[in-house]
Amino acid sequence: MTQAELLRYLVDVLETLGVRYMIGGSQAAVYYGEPRFTQDIDVVAELAATQLPDVLERFPPEEFYVSEDAAREAIETRGQFNIVHPGSGLKIDVFVNKDTAYDRLRLDRRERLPLVPGRDAYFARPEDLILYKLLYFREGGSELHIRDIVGILRVSGSTVDTRYITEWADRLGVRALWDSVLKRVETDT
Repeated sequence: MTQAELLRYLVDVLETLGVRYMIGGSQAAVYYGEPRFTQDIDVVAELAATQLPDVLERFPPEEFYVSEDAAREAIETRGQFNIVHPGSGLKIDVFVNKDTAYDRLRLDRRERLPLVPGRDAYFARPEDLILYKLLYFREGGSELHIRDIVGILRVSGSTVDTRYITEWADRLGVRALWDSVLKRVETDT
């Protein structure tokens, strides 16, 4: 199974089950920004405990590894769990959407874009992707998040709502990081 096939399969499962979702992480960063290699798929899902049995049924143990306990805990705590396809080494990171004003808003703001020929999917908007990458950088310090943000601004910058990012960067406590990224983009161009 290729990454594109797994992504399409995931989208088909979530849409068939009526699970609200959006593709985020490196997949969305590449969509809006500069290409880079990634082996995982990040998806934010509004997943309820009642939907979990149907999700697990569509990722059978003969083909996938999913810890039911980890998935249940992620739903309860609004955390994260993994779906692994051992045959390819590919992994899906499922982030259960948090119940905050911002997280509800970013899921509402998702946009439907072409995924593969003949198939669309919901993606995080570039502004919300940037904000979450700022949050992740603050938590872990991975320069990869900053590089993704710079790539998004270089490729899609003219369509990115920087006022929205600035407003939410203030509210989320990452304004200084956002300002430093903007300065970096200005000096790189």
